[in-house]
Amino acid sequence: MKIVFVGAGNLATRLSLAMQRVGMQIGQVYSHTEESARQLAVQLGCPWTNDLSALQEDADLYVFSLKDTVLQEVISKVKPNSGMWVHTAGSMPMNVFEGYTRRFGVLYPLQTFSKGRNVSFDVIPFFLEANTEKEADYLKNIASALSENVRFMSSEKRRSLHLAAVFACNFTNHIYTLSYKLLENESIPADVLLPLIDETAAKIHSMSPSAAQTGPAIRYDENVINKHLAMLDDPDMKAIYQLLSRSIHKEAQNE
Repeated sequence: MKIVFVGAGNLATRLSLAMQRVGMQIGQVYSHTEESARQLAVQLGCPWTNDLSALQEDADLYVFSLKDTVLQEVISKVKPNSGMWVHTAGSMPMNVFEGYTRRFGVLYPLQTFSKGRNVSFDVIPFFLEANTEKEADYLKNIASALSENVRFMSSEKRRSLHLAAVFACNFTNHIYTLSYKLLENESIPADVLLPLIDETAAKIHSMSPSAAQTGPAIRYDENVINKHLAMLDDPDMKAIYQLLSRSIHKEAQNE
């Protein structure tokens, strides 16, 4: 199987390397940024291009791993071919390919990726969608070579899944960033938080997040909350603290 990657970002890097490890051939990498295309191509040992008109036309699979804002535009500029076209976006519908190719679908791995950090694909859930049953079987075989957790999901359901993932991952990581800043301001090493962060994540493998919730906001301890608010000079951090405290308390009241 020969695969062309259209995109060379975090997800494209980790996915293409994982595909290569299980024996799939990466035939070419495209990125509008020459340096990104070259860096990934060097890792994969394959050709690269930053010219869409120079894409190889004989690949079996074309993986569009791009920002949502440019996905449709890039798709419209690729010459039609006989390969299957898929995108890896959580919030974009499958039908962005309609009118441009006959075989298309979605290959969405639910995970956070960074170029320089290896992850085990065996346990990553893959959410698939395809325009025909034949293409669904084809895509399932590809995903199953990478992961033991492969499912089909509609574009609408996947959009909701992506929203939940933003709360669970992106927003949580931003809170880590704010926590680190607070410690940095007091010259306290940030790694003292790591056991707390690890246990917070580990608990929800065996109990619900609502049952695992602790802290002053559950009982809305105004004495502690007001002291914390007085310590925050940044109005955005203060607003986040207030909003999350109210949300935690409201959720606890509903339990």
